[in-house]
Amino acid sequence: MGTLPRRSPRREEPLPNPGSFDELHRLCKDVFPAQMEGVKLVVNKVLSSHFQVAHTVHMSALGLPGYHLHAAYAGDWQLSPTEVFPTVVGDMDSSGSLNAQVLLLLAERLRAKAVFQTQQAKFLTWQFDGEYRGDDYTATLTLGNPDLIGESVIMVAHFLQSLTHRLVLGGELVYHRRPGEEGAILTLAGKYSAVHWVATLNVGSGGAHASYYHRANEQVQVGVEFEANTRLQDTTFSFGYHLTLPQANMVFRGLVDSNWCVGAVLEKKMPPLPVTLALGAFLNHWRNRFHCGFSITVG
Repeated sequence: MGTLPRRSPRREEPLPNPGSFDELHRLCKDVFPAQMEGVKLVVNKVLSSHFQVAHTVHMSALGLPGYHLHAAYAGDWQLSPTEVFPTVVGDMDSSGSLNAQVLLLLAERLRAKAVFQTQQAKFLTWQFDGEYRGDDYTATLTLGNPDLIGESVIMVAHFLQSLTHRLVLGGELVYHRRPGEEGAILTLAGKYSAVHWVATLNVGSGGAHASYYHRANEQVQVGVEFEANTRLQDTTFSFGYHLTLPQANMVFRGLVDSNWCVGAVLEKKMPPLPVTLALGAFLNHWRNRFHCGFSITVG
């Protein structure tokens, strides 16, 4: 009798990288519509394979008309469809205020980011991030507004670890110091990803943030979000949905929350023209406030 063939040992797949801490609730947040008010015109222009600019004109009944110039530079090193290094992004309005970000890839696993925000000639925010991505974990350290003379700083540390292919656990430690005041806040986080849904929970001494994302099919996505703030003694429950109509080149987003707010945004592409139209309306029944917006994006 011949011997039975031996089975080769099953090779386990390595655990994936959990990504960044700031992106834990991203899938759920992308379902909800963005606030719109007034009339906005956005013109995008691609100057080369590395450089592009955008001009934005916004007119609103709540404030003076504004203009923004947005410029972005992307380098040659592309790690993924959404990650290109180095990247430099800047946005300046008509008053001279600037928001700028610089993304660098220092090594294969080490990334750095610098963020600057000014109000006319005065610095408001300067922030430096360092992120290390291992095979199955991510560690991040952030320094916000470091001032050696004034002895003040805000330091944020993040850590995420993939325990299985579906479960991710981690935490966040926020430490702030300034003359006469010092404190720290610890937050624990967990994320479970199934085939069609993702559940995420952040809980700590400052409050809790829970979200649930479900993809029903290629056209329908829904999201549920719960936020509780212990300092403000406030809780909010929100429900959002995302409907895609590919044959009509339309995307519809809507929301309703526990503050008696309802809102919706409809986006319509106009092929073969590179034009996207968006119309949004939001109503707060509790405060009896209503605002709507309309935008045109070219390019």
